[in-house]
Amino acid sequence: MAERRRAPAGAVGPPDVVTAVPRPTRAEPKGKGQRTRRALLQAAEEVFGAVGYHDASIVKITELAGVAQGTFYLYFSGKQEVFDEVVADLNQRVRHAMSEAARGATTRLDAERMGFAGFFKFTAEHPALYRVIRQAEFVSPQALRNHYETIIENYIPFLSDAMDTGEIAAGDPMVLAWSLIAVGEAIGMRWILWNEAHEVPPEVFTEMVTIIARMLGSRTPQGTTSAEGSDPVGAERGD
Repeated sequence: MAERRRAPAGAVGPPDVVTAVPRPTRAEPKGKGQRTRRALLQAAEEVFGAVGYHDASIVKITELAGVAQGTFYLYFSGKQEVFDEVVADLNQRVRHAMSEAARGATTRLDAERMGFAGFFKFTAEHPALYRVIRQAEFVSPQALRNHYETIIENYIPFLSDAMDTGEIAAGDPMVLAWSLIAVGEAIGMRWILWNEAHEVPPEVFTEMVTIIARMLGSRTPQGTTSAEGSDPVGAERGD
């Protein structure tokens, strides 16, 4: 069985709620420097997502960011470092998106349902998430491992707490966390990334929630497919 850590009292949200161990990094710039660094990261995300790591270049990144090529090296040592930072940045942002989406959930199943709605919304808005993470398998295996282990480390306490209280079936929370991530990623890849759509179809989301309920040993709420209604992503957009 995986070692269990306690989630904060009353917390039911997914990965972002527990703070991961910070990665060693250079001092964070402030003001204009922070905006420039953010512009470079955003540009790098788009370039890596569009053309891939090997065809990406510092020139393409700086041109898209609207900064001089020399400015790049004030923030990153080269293409490898900015790629690793893009992976870490996407990790933090997707965890935050899931946590915010699940805010207010009162059960573990609600937290999963609302959190995955947030994940699919983020994926639709940032398709580079899938493309960059898959490139990391070959470009930066450690960055890939850090991405998943950070999610898992922050996921386990909530599943453990739900097991301890009897809300979900007892088991190994680490195995359950990996399994839940696999379900969400596969659904997002098939119905958002491959379809170039902006949402997972409601009927697919409903079926996914049913499967997750079985995995948790929970009953599926009747008549709902998301936190707000029948549209798991549109509800989060406010459509």
